[in-house]
Amino acid sequence: MLKEFKEFAVRGNVVDMAVGIIIGAAFGKIVDSLVKDVIMPPIGLLLGKVDLSNLFLVIKQGVQAGPYLTVEIAQKAGAVTFNYGVFINTLISFLIVAFAVFLLIRTLNRLKLQEGKKPAATPEEIVLLRDIR
Repeated sequence: MLKEFKEFAVRGNVVDMAVGIIIGAAFGKIVDSLVKDVIMPPIGLLLGKVDLSNLFLVIKQGVQAGPYLTVEIAQKAGAVTFNYGVFINTLISFLIVAFAVFLLIRTLNRLKLQEGKKPAATPEEIVLLRDIR
């Protein structure tokens, strides 16, 4: 069984998948920072100096009664909160990642389509290529 696992683990597809997961995780962090640090501050400013990540509704008061200025303070007080601002940030992050993946797939599909349109090599070109090798 160990031999089978070793054969599986060193296959090209598994290694490619691992690299993709690592790059995807790093890309996710970049997009998360883009949303939190670049996109959302101007949107919050336009909405009246609101930090969207701190938009929440108190469902149940905590041990210490509110009002709570931030989600963190509310949660430390034991309040149950509905954090719709964090959801908005996550939704925007998802849309950016989905759009980036769409652009990547679209580009790859176009490259494959162009590759398929290349004319087949003539017999003379095949002979030349064989002689070069």
